[in-house]
Amino acid sequence: MLLVADNLHIINPVIQKALETLDPGPIQEITERCEAAGADAIDINTGPLSRHPEEKMTFMVETVQSVTNLPILIDTANPKAMEAGLKANKNISIINGFSLEPQKLEKILPLAKKYKSDIIGYLLYPDSRVPNDASERCTLAIQILQAIQDIGMDESQLIIDPIIVPLSWQNGNQQAKEILTFIHNLPDLFGFQVKTIAGLSNLTSGLTSGHENMKKKLLVERTYLPMLASAGLDMVLFNIFHNQTVESAKACVPLISPRIFSWAEL
Repeated sequence: MLLVADNLHIINPVIQKALETLDPGPIQEITERCEAAGADAIDINTGPLSRHPEEKMTFMVETVQSVTNLPILIDTANPKAMEAGLKANKNISIINGFSLEPQKLEKILPLAKKYKSDIIGYLLYPDSRVPNDASERCTLAIQILQAIQDIGMDESQLIIDPIIVPLSWQNGNQQAKEILTFIHNLPDLFGFQVKTIAGLSNLTSGLTSGHENMKKKLLVERTYLPMLASAGLDMVLFNIFHNQTVESAKACVPLISPRIFSWAEL
């Protein structure tokens, strides 16, 4: 299970200011901290970039790759920014991502074929509604796979995101269980091993700040993460500076590995 840092996010005022002023220093510093904390990949979430999208995304990708060779996830809904990031990329990149929304099928998905990039498929309805259960996610996954096949891409380029929802939703805890069922059943549904990713940080979205709530957030993260690992999740997106969650993730590896267990791996 690969750990993807979601710390380069436009909602962070430090990132927002650095991107606005094209100041590489803060972005490089956070990127280096992410790699030191145990990240296997870096998500570059710039938001829609309504102003100067090509220039800003090029700057972000080049700045990140000036200090790390880790794979990057280019996370934007702006097709111009996405293509600029793919052009600027020098290592492994993943498009994050597309759904059945017509605009994304038309503008984002073809970029994966053009640049031979893996792409994350969100299991959302065309109107961006979240599915209610594992069965609905299976239906959407089949449609996402069909879109990949229709455009002539290889199935191995697809990474499925089942969409974790906040526990604060009325059915949040039930949704969390349905996602585990879906991930476990996905290889049988497709007939081959398909890669999966999940945004763990979504689980506690909406929880107000404060010391006690942070303790609850970390407890939920490091409890649910082993469940995802056991279900077969391949990549998890979360705040890599949450050290206890990273430790739980690392501990999952020897526990679910087909190799003989070794304490030295912990």
